[in-house]
Amino acid sequence: MHIKLQFLKLFILFCLFVSCLETKAQTTSLEECFSIAQQNNITIKQAKSALKTGEYNLQAEKKGYLPKVDLLSSYSYLSSPLTINLQTVKDGIVEGSSQQSVNTANEIYHEITGNNLSQAAQDRIYNTSKTVIGGIYPDYNPSLSKQSYFVAGVGVRQPIFLGNKINSSIDLAQSVANSAGIGVEIAGKEVNFLIAVQYLRILYLNSLIKKQEQIVSALDKNKNYAEELVKNKILPPYQKNWTNVVLIQAQTQYNNIKMEKQNAHLELNKLMGVDLDAAIVISDTLKYTEINLEKPMNEYWLTNPVYRIANNKISYAETAEKISKSLALPNIFAIGNYNLYQKDLPVSIPDWFVGLELQWTLYNGQTNKRTLAAKQLIEEAKLGEENSSLMLQVQSRVAKNKMTSLQNDVMAMDAARKEANTTSSLITKRMNNQLSSPKDVNDALLIETEIEKGYYTAVLGYYLALAEYFNSLGNPSQITQFIK
Repeated sequence: MHIKLQFLKLFILFCLFVSCLETKAQTTSLEECFSIAQQNNITIKQAKSALKTGEYNLQAEKKGYLPKVDLLSSYSYLSSPLTINLQTVKDGIVEGSSQQSVNTANEIYHEITGNNLSQAAQDRIYNTSKTVIGGIYPDYNPSLSKQSYFVAGVGVRQPIFLGNKINSSIDLAQSVANSAGIGVEIAGKEVNFLIAVQYLRILYLNSLIKKQEQIVSALDKNKNYAEELVKNKILPPYQKNWTNVVLIQAQTQYNNIKMEKQNAHLELNKLMGVDLDAAIVISDTLKYTEINLEKPMNEYWLTNPVYRIANNKISYAETAEKISKSLALPNIFAIGNYNLYQKDLPVSIPDWFVGLELQWTLYNGQTNKRTLAAKQLIEEAKLGEENSSLMLQVQSRVAKNKMTSLQNDVMAMDAARKEANTTSSLITKRMNNQLSSPKDVNDALLIETEIEKGYYTAVLGYYLALAEYFNSLGNPSQITQFIK
């Protein structure tokens, strides 16, 4: 029997130990929220996809120096075959051939006799030749080809000089890829900041829920005490009714806070990229700790991705100017072609050829304006960089000033809530001694609740200002040093 009891105790202890481990495993820290979001958040995934697109485009631009090889083919069908119009040259051919016959005969006669033919003989030869040649000359136009033909070949085009267009295109693609990479950092930074805000909000609501539970419990006890006093005819009935009204209001506020916490969890789950119904357990409350911030390094904004993407726009604008200027320079290509198939063509084409091709735009009215626009874009980008620098400096200083102001509020509200708690305790003791009414206790508890809420609101504002400060430095996840 003793052995069985020992075994039962061990089993119960083991179950409690496992239960504690499971509870601990379900608790999610702020750092774990950051880690989950980096893997699952849709905005971050979208930014990473844009980065891959930029990298692929950069790889494509780097291959711009390679030759372009095309398979060229065509099929043509003519409304009628190509023909030679012999009729337009008939008179010239007959006349020339007849005259040639006379000259030939005259030369032969001269070789034999040493004399030329008489004019009458030459005229007879001329007329006879003209009649014969005219009679046998075609009275139609012969075809040069069939009505349809097909050709195929391989064409090669190799860039030799493009006026720095390829290098500029590579630089532009590199700038876009760099922007996409910084975009991933910005997405991660902003998501971490928003997660920190929601996490702090949940801690804040946990603190309110804990306090509201205490208030509801105290008001419930006060209602029961009032009921006893009414039964004993020490208090009038309306006093009990008043305690019921206050209790119902407190319970409603308690339920509203719980519902607000559910909404905060939905927002947090969305930011983390997990299922909206996922059980992310955050049971801690908001605890105030005075924070002494170290002075940031000089020109700290230079590492902030918001500033870096503004700086990268300058490189983009400078590359755009180079491209605009390169449009006025000539393009030179080496070209070649090899015929794979040709049949029934009107003329015979060589099997292959090579050559050089020059393309030079001598006048384009848009070129000058585009160059001016590109120069203006550089100026705009520089102003954007300066504006980003000032904005981040202002954000960090404003956040620090908010922390200082809210620190004073927290200290004042902390002193006030302690006084309110003491006052509530004293009034409750007086009521127990029938020196004060349940309404007095209710009023004290309600004031204590409002002061407690004001305290936690100030603490929340303090940590939100801290999150804004770290966000202005470019690393909102640093808040995990103070929020575990």
